[in-house]
Amino acid sequence: MEEILQTHQQERAVLVGLNADCFRADQTATDETIEELEALLETAGGFCTGKILQNRHTPDAHSFIGEGKAQEVRMLVEATESTMVVFDNELSPGNIRALEEIIGVTVLDRSALILDIFAQRAKTREGRLQVELAQYQYLLPRLSGMGKSLSRQGGGIGTRGPGETKLETDRRHIRERISRLQHELEQVRQVRMVQRERRMKNSVPVVAIVGYTNAGKSTLLNKLTDAGIPANNRLFDTLDTTSRQLTVSDNLDVILTDTVGFIAKLPHHLVEAFHATLEELQFADLLLHVIDSSDENREEHIAVVDRLIAKLAKPETPVLRCYNKADLVEKTDIPIGEDVVAISAKSGMGMEELKTAIEKALGHSRHHVVVTLPYSMGGMVETLHSSAQVLNVDYTAEGIAVETIVDPILYGRLREYITKEC
Repeated sequence: MEEILQTHQQERAVLVGLNADCFRADQTATDETIEELEALLETAGGFCTGKILQNRHTPDAHSFIGEGKAQEVRMLVEATESTMVVFDNELSPGNIRALEEIIGVTVLDRSALILDIFAQRAKTREGRLQVELAQYQYLLPRLSGMGKSLSRQGGGIGTRGPGETKLETDRRHIRERISRLQHELEQVRQVRMVQRERRMKNSVPVVAIVGYTNAGKSTLLNKLTDAGIPANNRLFDTLDTTSRQLTVSDNLDVILTDTVGFIAKLPHHLVEAFHATLEELQFADLLLHVIDSSDENREEHIAVVDRLIAKLAKPETPVLRCYNKADLVEKTDIPIGEDVVAISAKSGMGMEELKTAIEKALGHSRHHVVVTLPYSMGGMVETLHSSAQVLNVDYTAEGIAVETIVDPILYGRLREYITKEC
């Protein structure tokens, strides 16, 4: 009985998708993408009351799915006492207006639903700035077409607008707000750049964790570094980037960075707004692609992440595929390869193998040594500070004793001055 009462308090939504022959694979709706849309709806706090998948050669210019199918949706909405309709495709402002007139309830598309989830999840100032920017960029061209959606200023799905601003107001004010948000996020990027330069100066490699949403990225970061990030079984549980230092071996420390989860049909407004966060991928020395081994749509989700990696990361960046939740599947279900590791972030299985693979992938047969330099080579100390990891400097009668972790090139240059291998 309690569950039934809770269901009535939730937004009740009919899910609709259009599978059109003229659509690209990332535009069309399928049974699998509508299932994922249902998971997104539940993440946003809604309840699915029904699903309709329409097949057409091309979308209807006016009502997207056609007048007859829209009437069918309206009847399902009335029969299930639903409060909104969510489309798996991206809708134009005209489509939204026409559908709301026919169906009589709020109509949202997939992008609006994802934006709503992001609005709930963002906790840090940076995360909120990024979500607010994405919402405004999404809403600005749709102002004239979003009738009921914009008239409902409240706490329901799709109405968690940026601040208290009424979105029906002057477009000029919204453009000015977008400009201010972009300026503030540019300042965030500058801070990140300073932090990045400091890491590069200290010669600490950056390892970025990427993957489809809910693959287990935060759980992995927690297991490796005790980061203490909430890791729940729900989509987009982590929006705010977290970085922690990880000691991979005696000779290698890295900065491990979590990133926002990827998803099929990720709105380009989000990719653009989260540029300050996602640009970490451009400067990463290694990417850990976390994959849910038990995912029924595993290969499709791997392809989505691979496409976004190709778009966002440097072409030469090595990628280590971490098949998470490997304890839930047969060993034969995990591919074999140099760039593949089977792990369970929850139980800790495969963590040592993962660290070994990270060290190998980074190409760091790094050396922890003490070099004693003559005072005439004082300039080399500065070189070590800029190109290696310096742990200690001691000025002695014999010379400048520097405890440092160096790469093979510096190791070769300084071989004759090495007084201790740590």
